[in-house]
Amino acid sequence: MTKLIITARYKNADTTEYLPIEEYGLQAKFQLINGNGSPENPYHVKISVTNSNKAAWSGVIHIELPFQKQNPRFFLPAFMYGRNRGEAPQNVPVKFPRLREGNPSHPSSSWWMMRSDRLSHPTAIVFDTDRIMGLCASPYFIINNGHKKQWLPDETGEFYQYCGYSCSLGKGTVGYTLGYENAPLMFINAYRIRERAPLGDNCFELKPGETVDFSLRIFDYAAETELDINKVIKTVYYCYHQQPRKASDLYATVSDLSKAVYEDAWIEEDLSYAGQVFEDRNTGSCRFNKIFSLSWTNGLAAAVPMLMAAIRIGDEKMRQQALSCICNIIGNCMNRDSGLPYDAYNDGEWSNKGWWFDVLSTAGHSSYICGQAMFYILKAYEFEKRFKNHRHTEWIAFVKNVLERVERTKNTDYEYPYIFSEKTGAGIEYDSFGSVWCMAALAYFSWLTGDMSYLESLKHSEQHYYETFVRYMECYGTPLDTCKAVESEGILGYIKAVRFIHSITHDRRYLEHMKDAINYEFSFKFCYNSPIKFPPLSNLNWSSCGGSVTSVSNPHIHPMSSSIIGELQYYIRNCPDKYVEDRLTDTVLWSCQNHNTYDGEFDFGKKGWMSERFCYSEGLVYETYSDGSLASTWFCLMPWAIGSILEGLTGDYWDRNQE
Repeated sequence: MTKLIITARYKNADTTEYLPIEEYGLQAKFQLINGNGSPENPYHVKISVTNSNKAAWSGVIHIELPFQKQNPRFFLPAFMYGRNRGEAPQNVPVKFPRLREGNPSHPSSSWWMMRSDRLSHPTAIVFDTDRIMGLCASPYFIINNGHKKQWLPDETGEFYQYCGYSCSLGKGTVGYTLGYENAPLMFINAYRIRERAPLGDNCFELKPGETVDFSLRIFDYAAETELDINKVIKTVYYCYHQQPRKASDLYATVSDLSKAVYEDAWIEEDLSYAGQVFEDRNTGSCRFNKIFSLSWTNGLAAAVPMLMAAIRIGDEKMRQQALSCICNIIGNCMNRDSGLPYDAYNDGEWSNKGWWFDVLSTAGHSSYICGQAMFYILKAYEFEKRFKNHRHTEWIAFVKNVLERVERTKNTDYEYPYIFSEKTGAGIEYDSFGSVWCMAALAYFSWLTGDMSYLESLKHSEQHYYETFVRYMECYGTPLDTCKAVESEGILGYIKAVRFIHSITHDRRYLEHMKDAINYEFSFKFCYNSPIKFPPLSNLNWSSCGGSVTSVSNPHIHPMSSSIIGELQYYIRNCPDKYVEDRLTDTVLWSCQNHNTYDGEFDFGKKGWMSERFCYSEGLVYETYSDGSLASTWFCLMPWAIGSILEGLTGDYWDRNQE
């Protein structure tokens, strides 16, 4: 096993450098307990650090695992994928951590340190050419019987201090820290970036003569591709897994969420749901932030799941409301010049100038929004036909015309554009995983109608998206507000697409690709319940486990991953897999614990209200209460976020699991 390097930074030192711990009067002992470095049986190393000083010591202790550097790609789940596209141009509006060699300008750096709860799993991994190395350890320490101990799922005690993780492209190391730093920068969000702070409350303290014992698991094994890191993530999951809390059951969750949107988010004069609904506590009235869109953050992403929920719980008025939104969109959104639907609706006019417009480098139709919208229209068609015997043939014709237009824009790699021209519908920018939603819509259309005209083209597109994005565990270019940061939204469209391609072809290769995509999504999904530091989440025993981080640039959990509950179940039916089944259970439990089960439970709103934003760490914490204190969620009802949960719970999962 490679020898570990242990250094420290003293709180009161004049330097920010990490020096050998002996220079600070600390001593370390290492003991290899067992293991062979494999994903299933990593080396288990016990480390003891003793403060030999006559005074207390306070600072950060850094343990690094070096490797022979060739062309490393780092994986710190939900924080770093490869180099977070450090290879791409960085002077874009949205800033996020990137890795580059040398001494690059911000926001790039050749090294990063971060508090452990910025990661969905407590592990730092590197893939370099033909080998994977990495380490995992407890994300925080507790006080148990007066002693500092690493937390484990079966340990009880008082929270003491977060730990941290690191990666260095310059030195060729991954690391673990007692105490932590956010360095060289801390990203609250893309526009709120803090310089490295002096050591303070983030320090780990040792009393005179005190010894702290802790363990690391070290991975070191031959690997063929980046996909092999998922073996480590699976091991880490079972080491640190906690179940989400049980707050509500399936039927009550669907009923509470859908009724909240039905009663409080509907704007009759626009035949649409508001994007955000805020409550005036003094008057009890609601204020709307409309932000209408075709899909993604409103529109069909809200209306179609509301239709599904209405059908499942038997609410005809709710169904008619959702149908009026769907029909209004289909009847009015088309751009006759391009043959594609507009992305957004503002002040009585459809256009492509949604709230995200000024973050884009190119104006036009978004393939993410267009493809997802067509997918949701097909979902509405299937539910209406299956449960109400209504055949909306005009919907199928609408989708077919759009998909045929979109199909002609593929490049020679069989990739759909990122942006279409609003004048001609031609592809004017590519290099985007988000465009995979067009493939998802075409695959769904082929399965639903039996029209196999584009099956071979579908197969070519699937192979391209797999080989270019999924295989490298680096999917980017979906959320329109992230400047093509690595993210977890596009993979949902890919998973849906591959499900239908497999349903059509019965080719097991697509199940294998589906598993790789599911594992990528799981890398963003928390495996344990991070101690939340800010209310209201900190007061509710709210669980991060089962929720997925949206992207490396947007460090919060939102509910979009709940939309693939049915796809996870489909995979398990075809390939029984306990790991996938366990993570499906996490996702369902997590989905049932994010809304008000009574008025004001989350310090805002009515029963059933839920926002999109759940801040599990220091990231994106800038919402405030009326007294100016920080809050860990947004105080508003958001129909698209509720829609993601409704979609997951009212699909195939409902048929097999309704209590």
